[in-house]
Amino acid sequence: MNGKVAITQIAWVLSYVQGGVVEAWKDSLLDKLAKEESEVEITEELFTKIKNKFGEIIEEERKIEQLRTIEQEERSCNEYVQEFKNVTRGNSYERRPLIKKFKKGLNRAIQRKLTEVENLPTTIGEW
Repeated sequence: MNGKVAITQIAWVLSYVQGGVVEAWKDSLLDKLAKEESEVEITEELFTKIKNKFGEIIEEERKIEQLRTIEQEERSCNEYVQEFKNVTRGNSYERRPLIKKFKKGLNRAIQRKLTEVENLPTTIGEW
């Protein structure tokens, strides 16, 4: 592949990299590409480099988004609990916010019944 084509492709891919920690890294890489000093020569290398450098950050962001949007809806309680456990596994959230999010994700009928319970569970395991 021609070097100019590779640089154009890499710049196009990097145009989708926005915000947060990766913005400064992207700008630095684009500067190096412009000066032909980059260690990345083909697009596949770029994807590998991004994954190696930011894979953990991307995974944590994905888990946060999953936790933010998880809801029981029409699923059984067991299915909801299993998904909630999978999403929170390895998460750095503290117990109280997790329990609050767990309760918020329960379907409305269960939430209404919980208002009548005297001693609510205090851990995710008890829920």
